[in-house]
Amino acid sequence: MRRSEIHGHLLDTALRLFNQHGYHATGIDLIIAEAKVAKTTLYRHFETKEDLILAALERRDEEDRVAMRAFVEQRASDPAERILATFDFLETTVRDKQFRGCIFMNAAGEHKDAVDPVFRAALMHKRLSLAYFEELAHAAGLAEPKRSANEINLLHEGAVAVAQMTRTAEPVRQAKRMAQQLLEVERSLLPIPDSGRGAATRAF
Repeated sequence: MRRSEIHGHLLDTALRLFNQHGYHATGIDLIIAEAKVAKTTLYRHFETKEDLILAALERRDEEDRVAMRAFVEQRASDPAERILATFDFLETTVRDKQFRGCIFMNAAGEHKDAVDPVFRAALMHKRLSLAYFEELAHAAGLAEPKRSANEINLLHEGAVAVAQMTRTAEPVRQAKRMAQQLLEVERSLLPIPDSGRGAATRAF
């Protein structure tokens, strides 16, 4: 394999093992055994295990966010419907047989210090996801897009946490129904155009 292929193969293997066993429990020896490479090969690509974890999280962050955006844009054209479509994407995630909870929350849980690079990488993913929800909320013309984005984000995070425990997709479907109610409330807060007054003014 070419160097870039080996690099990607190591990241794929590490992500799978981190998801299955956790970050601390997954040692370098297990990764190289599963990847079927020499230890020297791994260390040519990643100087430390932390470097490998950070690169793996960066890869998954980009993949997940790109995949969600593509899914949402294909599923819906209406801005508000795109917010709801994020839950449809989430459902496909929790239905995956390899689902063991959010890989970023799991990383933060094992690297609890707020200054830990792994914790900060996980936090950055969450901030970027929240920024996407706010982007969607602005596009939908919601009355308070920042607050709505935070609420949508909490529904996502809560649904994933409960789905991890129940091993079902029902928490995600319930979260989507709650998001629908949230959108209805937000729409009710929008000012109603005074079309009648405008028409009367034009008549004169």
